[in-house]
Amino acid sequence: MKTLKHWSLNASDKNSIELRVDNRHLLCLSVLEQALIRVTLKRHGQFALDRTWSIAPQEDVPWEGRPRESLAGFSLPGYALTEQDDRLIIATEQLRVTVHQPLWLEWHYRNSGGEWVFLASDRPSGAYLLNAHGDGVAHYQRRMSDDRYYGLGEKAGDLQRNGRRFEMRNLDAMGYNAASTDPLYKHVPFTLTHRSGASFGLFYDNLSSSWFDLGNELDNYHAPYRRWQAESGDIDYYFFAAARLVDVTKAFVRLTGKTCFGPKWSLGYSGSTMHYTDAPDAQAQLLNFIRLCQQHAIPCDSFQLSSGYTSINNKRYVFHWNHDKVPQPEAMTGAFHRAGLRLAANIKPCLLQDHPRYQEVAEKGFFIRDSESDAPERSVFWDDEGSHLDFTHPGAIAWWQENLTGQLLAKGIDASWNDNNEYEIWDGEARCYGFGKAIAIKHLRPVMPLLMMRASMEAQQRFAPDQRPFLISRSGCAGMQRYVQTWSGDNRTSWQSLRYNIRMGLGMSLSGLYNVGHDVGGFAGDRPDAELFVRWVQNGVMHPRFTIHSWNDDGTVNEPWMYPAVTPAVREAIALRYRLLPYLYTLLWQAYSEDEPMLRPTFLDHEHDAQTFAECDEFMLGRDLLVASVVEPGQRERRLWLPDNPNGWYDFYTHQWYSGGQWITLAAPLEKLPLLVRAGAGLPISERLQHVDARADDSRELLLFPQRGIGTASGCLFEDDGESWGYKEGRALLLHWEMRCEADAVRVSFSRQGQFKPAWRRLAVSLPAGERRRLFINEVEQADGGGIAVADIAQEAWQGPAR
Repeated sequence: MKTLKHWSLNASDKNSIELRVDNRHLLCLSVLEQALIRVTLKRHGQFALDRTWSIAPQEDVPWEGRPRESLAGFSLPGYALTEQDDRLIIATEQLRVTVHQPLWLEWHYRNSGGEWVFLASDRPSGAYLLNAHGDGVAHYQRRMSDDRYYGLGEKAGDLQRNGRRFEMRNLDAMGYNAASTDPLYKHVPFTLTHRSGASFGLFYDNLSSSWFDLGNELDNYHAPYRRWQAESGDIDYYFFAAARLVDVTKAFVRLTGKTCFGPKWSLGYSGSTMHYTDAPDAQAQLLNFIRLCQQHAIPCDSFQLSSGYTSINNKRYVFHWNHDKVPQPEAMTGAFHRAGLRLAANIKPCLLQDHPRYQEVAEKGFFIRDSESDAPERSVFWDDEGSHLDFTHPGAIAWWQENLTGQLLAKGIDASWNDNNEYEIWDGEARCYGFGKAIAIKHLRPVMPLLMMRASMEAQQRFAPDQRPFLISRSGCAGMQRYVQTWSGDNRTSWQSLRYNIRMGLGMSLSGLYNVGHDVGGFAGDRPDAELFVRWVQNGVMHPRFTIHSWNDDGTVNEPWMYPAVTPAVREAIALRYRLLPYLYTLLWQAYSEDEPMLRPTFLDHEHDAQTFAECDEFMLGRDLLVASVVEPGQRERRLWLPDNPNGWYDFYTHQWYSGGQWITLAAPLEKLPLLVRAGAGLPISERLQHVDARADDSRELLLFPQRGIGTASGCLFEDDGESWGYKEGRALLLHWEMRCEADAVRVSFSRQGQFKPAWRRLAVSLPAGERRRLFINEVEQADGGGIAVADIAQEAWQGPAR
């Protein structure tokens, strides 16, 4: 590659500075927000790909993509420009970038004291490289000794990425090693870098295969560096800074699109296994799952229908029902609905060459085309060859939506499970329709699953316009959070997977994918033993997505009742999840409305505590619940670090209080998941339900964990009917609470916003065992000695002022 060196100021306007580089290329710096600047490089004055599907700062992108030149959706605050000898300085109130000669950039951030502090810089000995006779591009930055690197979406291994090299190339990595396998399913070229006092994010808006080197590589001729390199496409990156890491993540979500707000039932337990639909009596097996849930008193809200329902022999054919296995789809879906369960059906974007409708689709030109002929491109898929649908072709989108509607939704399927959508087409020049302007697949491979899930979502919205759609997708790119829930793919059953899946989920959450989970129990390999299964379930119930799914090598099935001796422990873990559903649902609402991560590394809210940055197996569910999953066999005690905070922590079960900033050891018998609650928090819980049902959910309790000293804390509870769009028109309830802790009293006041009236009319408010201060609700004394007070939401005093 050729290093770019010399530049001159070419043009400027109120939003951007344009430099001419080596007399042939254009480098543009666009000031988008006070702490967000975009850097683009046009080879010979042009983009390799003139549009993007990931950038959606205020609304979704057009189907055909957002023009790459567009600055729409940003506040565009302007900047101050200073020219000094052989450099330019571009500054906003919060972010400053200096352009040096020869070409490299240096970044500073204004701290809370008003001082400019060094944040990052390019490598002065060569920062921007282009392949002079091909497509490759690269960007080098200096690697500072105190940098901590996070992000990159779904990656194996430790949460901190320092010293490693990663590849972005969507791959069906079935049975992967959660500690080391790379690449995996998703394409999220986004890093977060933590420096003392400030953090920054770097997002490369490039959809081609790429590599990140975060300290694995050394070169004697250069100071330590980090590198991003792509096989094709453009250098087009967004640099944003913030005082806290959590604000970098939130800024990235605002850049690429808000988290979809799915129905409440999507947070319930979802059953799944390939075994049922692969069986010759699939319909009977599926209906038996309903009976077994009822027999074992396991609450459940949905079942994910694996692709065996589409089989001919051992292969899968999307939108084809095997009526020998499932003779009556409508009767089957009706039975699930009567039991209160929804169904999500597996769908795949590739038609095998002997698919009953292959020729029809080929003749219409709906497949991605071979690079050297006008024939459909064929790639290996499910032990055969097939052709991938081209979701940049409006006709292919319409065909997909017509079949999804007629073959699945009309038969009672409630949601789509978009699977096997990595688009492993390695003929990089294979041609996509590109909405009328042909594009090589190498430029947009990961956008295909993004458009696939969008096509599915819009079909579901048209079919059931009054219901919020729920979709799942395994593969995708930055922006997929706008449409789907996702998971960490086909993991291998082991204690190692349990441990490192936690880190994978946190990495996705830091990278803007909040609604995530894992195949509980492990998907591939040997079935889990009883102890591993219990511990995996206990961990899984504390993730936004909770699905037990398997394709065990010995033909067994991961089910809640698979080991009768530990079924009570499994049942108790799932019951705990259902008790916490009001808390989880409020977190999902906050992920959508406030861009708050649901899963959070312990350091995300405790950056002042250096110990929280050490690799560990704990995580936060929201800001209030500390989860200490057991990830080692035979472990019956759990040692963990309590993050330092001013108010301490309570044991969720015993209510014992601990000060923060210390190591503690908790009892961890097999039937118990160690949990702690932040002092000052309030956890809304419900009585146990068999499935989510707003009409039957008629009890609510707020577990308060007061500060031991004097102080004030606040929180909220979100409620609505769980599935409609009514919240957009005020048909929701936001119940705000404030807790003032005094020497002899705990005073709680409530106010409400919205018109929704839940089935529960009274709220129980409880204090920890051993709390002796008097409890006041809206200044009315309720109980003392840690009792439970009950407030009637119909009372005027309870309602308080509307917000």
